[in-house]
Amino acid sequence: MAKIDINEERCKGCELCVHACPKGILALADKFNNQGYRPVEILDAEKCIGCAFCARMCPDVAIEVYK
Repeated sequence: MAKIDINEERCKGCELCVHACPKGILALADKFNNQGYRPVEILDAEKCIGCAFCARMCPDVAIEVYK
């Protein structure tokens, strides 16, 4: 099973990773980070296949995927 680590303080909520995820398990959170952005959160980590498309799309390098 893959593990996704999102640095919420680095995330600016651009949603590029949300659209890149083939399983649709990422979405914007309801809370805000210290910079005033809504960071991305994982909806269902069990469905993650470890493709790392989200990490590759992130312009802020806020996502790491571990297989």
